[in-house]
Amino acid sequence: MGNGADAVARLDELTRKLRRECPWDREQDERSIVPHTVGEAYELAAAAHSGDDSKLVDELGDVLFQVHFLSLLLEERGTGSLEQVAEHVHAKLVHRHPHIFGSAVADDAGQVLQNWDQIKKGEAGREPGIFGDVPENLPGPLYALKTQRRAASTGFDFDHVPYDGVTGELEELEEAQTREERFHEVGDVLFAAINVARKLKVDPELALRASADRFQERVEAAEEIANRDGHQWEALDTEAQLGYYARARTLLGK
Repeated sequence: MGNGADAVARLDELTRKLRRECPWDREQDERSIVPHTVGEAYELAAAAHSGDDSKLVDELGDVLFQVHFLSLLLEERGTGSLEQVAEHVHAKLVHRHPHIFGSAVADDAGQVLQNWDQIKKGEAGREPGIFGDVPENLPGPLYALKTQRRAASTGFDFDHVPYDGVTGELEELEEAQTREERFHEVGDVLFAAINVARKLKVDPELALRASADRFQERVEAAEEIANRDGHQWEALDTEAQLGYYARARTLLGK
């Protein structure tokens, strides 16, 4: 096993060299880089769910490079550095774990999270209000999830998994008559489904993406089966397409 500090130092040296000598890297600022950072974070999340550790190592490296590059931009402006980033998160983690570094008690993960939320509220720079620090530019599912978590941190939460909330909102959606009512009720159905995911400790963003990926795989497999039978997928009626889709699901086993 090599020296981790030496490896990080080599990455830091490489980041600085790219910033000096690569025309593309020289042109970047935090606003142009952060979309790549977000993309790398999603790729990291996908790798974590894939069960492929080599892919996880690869994607962790990409995220680590993003941290180095963005920290270097702060250093160039004299407003921060990688060292300051590391020291800041170190201090923050110590502060938010008083059950490890202080006298607080947390017997389970739920108590840890409750303490964490209460500590965050008292930290400098936090926006006031229950939802003050919920970023508005999050993807919809994550925005809803963060909103629900903030409410739950005040004690406003179910003590059970609210499956009935989803069924209730679906019934209201079925009864909706106008476009405005349908818009409202669709939002409520999605919000209720995300609340169920939260209570089950399932990330709704990743779960939805995984479902979309499975759907793509099934439709592509159904098209392939239809082509082998001598049919053009687009020329089939819906009933026939559904039949091939069912065969594809059986074939794929998921």
